[in-house]
Amino acid sequence: MTSTNDGAADSRPSTPARAPFPFVRLLYAFAFGILAWFSLCLTLSLAVIQFIVIGVTGRANEELKAFSLSMVQYLWELLAFITFVRDEQPFPIGPFPRP
Repeated sequence: MTSTNDGAADSRPSTPARAPFPFVRLLYAFAFGILAWFSLCLTLSLAVIQFIVIGVTGRANEELKAFSLSMVQYLWELLAFITFVRDEQPFPIGPFPRP
């Protein structure tokens, strides 16, 4: 004798499986947030130094300009990772951006 199930299993609403909370990414985001804070402070300090150099020499230092561009790109990568815009991890896990 076989019993038939009149669709009792089908009557339950199916809920999509949720992905687990990304605890590891949260820890990385916290660490990268600290790096972003230091990077922002360094970038603003480089801007002040560049203003001083321009005031003294009358022209911008090209090496300082290139390093500042790298820092701005690095800051963007940090913030992009923290806000889930990109999944690649920035430096020191990934490569440092080049101008």
